[in-house]
Amino acid sequence: MIRITQLKLPIEHKKQELYEKTAKLLRVAPSEIKQLKIVKQSVDARKKEQILFIYTVDVEVAKEQQILKKVKNNQVSQVKEVPYQFPSGGEEPLKHPPVIIGSGPAGLFCGLMLAQAGYHPILLERGQDVEQRQKDVEWFWNTGILNTRSNVQFGEGGAGTFSDGKLNTLVKDPLKRNQKVLEILVEHGADPEILYVNKPHIGTDVLSKVVKNIREHIIDLGGQVFFESQVTDMTIKGGRITALEINGDQPEKRRVLEAETVVLAVGHSARDTFAMLLKRGVPMEKKAFAVGLRIQHPQAMINQSQYGMAHSDILGPASYKVTHQTSLQRGVYSFCMCPGGYVVNASSEKERLAVNGMSNHDRGSRNANSALIVTVTPADFEGDSPLAGVEYQRKLESLAYEYGHGRIPVQLYGDFKAGLETKQLGEVDAEFKGAYQFANLKEMLPNYLSQSIIEGVEHFEGMIHGFSRYDSILAGVESRTSSPVRIHRDERFESQIAGLYPCGEGAGYAGGITSAAMDGLKVAEAIGRRYVFRG
Repeated sequence: MIRITQLKLPIEHKKQELYEKTAKLLRVAPSEIKQLKIVKQSVDARKKEQILFIYTVDVEVAKEQQILKKVKNNQVSQVKEVPYQFPSGGEEPLKHPPVIIGSGPAGLFCGLMLAQAGYHPILLERGQDVEQRQKDVEWFWNTGILNTRSNVQFGEGGAGTFSDGKLNTLVKDPLKRNQKVLEILVEHGADPEILYVNKPHIGTDVLSKVVKNIREHIIDLGGQVFFESQVTDMTIKGGRITALEINGDQPEKRRVLEAETVVLAVGHSARDTFAMLLKRGVPMEKKAFAVGLRIQHPQAMINQSQYGMAHSDILGPASYKVTHQTSLQRGVYSFCMCPGGYVVNASSEKERLAVNGMSNHDRGSRNANSALIVTVTPADFEGDSPLAGVEYQRKLESLAYEYGHGRIPVQLYGDFKAGLETKQLGEVDAEFKGAYQFANLKEMLPNYLSQSIIEGVEHFEGMIHGFSRYDSILAGVESRTSSPVRIHRDERFESQIAGLYPCGEGAGYAGGITSAAMDGLKVAEAIGRRYVFRG
């Protein structure tokens, strides 16, 4: 296979033009190209008067070696794609099938790989299946009545189900786990373009269908998936996990499940589970994360800044990524940027409020929103407990609930900067899921967070014109950016408690849908290399 990089074409180009430019570079006729596969497509918008698509393509032609000798160009090379391979050869017998706690990306992808390898995994999810979960979330947004077991954080698909569904990751993996994750998503209903676009996303509406299809595939392969099944305790004997208690806080639903291999893929908001694990002696530590506010701008403004036009059918809504090191020596940066999205009430605990961003596949709302978050470290937390970061989050979320009177607390950026109370919105329309209330966010946050956000917004104005506009809408608090703990594991992905495999974002080893799914693959591989199940 021949790989060609840096093929540049105007965004309005036709498919045939890509073939013609490829053929010209290889000095062959377009008809000689047997197959052309787009490996990567990105956008070069540095010159707004001529925005380009930049392609990397793999090409199949006859007489490949002759062409490679003839064409002397550093854009052209030979490539041999090695597909992802799930390991086998485990010899330690498993008496019971592996149990996976949590059905977010880490748990689902771990479960699918184990199911395909014949391990008949059992998935336990405290929340509801994705269909019922959607109803519970809509009910909460419409009424303010929170179901603490089924919400934006908990339920099938994990927190990422109600997000923009971004699939880009900075994780470099030569074993092709990233590609495998994208292929699995496409096989289960995602748009095939995620295999090659530079910043792929699914959208919450499509992701919910993909999640359901993965679950059904696991069941078809002999796995089991149980909802409304929260793990509330575990039995550890001789340093090894032997059983799980399910729904121990509900006597009529309580049961015990024997288990010798347990994947802990609980997500970053499973605070009660973290407390249970700490009580049972599972080694963990507090870690740094980031907190802040969501900011909304008109999507047309972002498009104008990034593309030089307010709207493009070809390019779709524009995204951005900004970062700044403040005078307080704290990083402030955009996170989970949602083009054409909504700011949503993402709470999971009574009388505490957290927000997140969400987009559908078409990214069709009027606004762009992003979290503007500031790094916090264990030095900012009170106490030495591994759960000190959890309590830091809870304190901010309690204040957000109080200041918003149970609704999302909102303030215009200009008022936030000046310390004034917001009386009404400006020209930026509000795009929320869940009720909102004007509040003094600057007063609500610690000074180092407020000042860092202001300094960041003023700096980002130099990158995106209008970023610091007075009527930009701030909402808070964005506190669930990543797990506040890291649950220790060794080079075999196993905890000091034998048989327990911390996995994904909640355990502190991932930061988004793709990296969490990739970590799920890694843990499944570790089990596959070690164990055999003949149940």
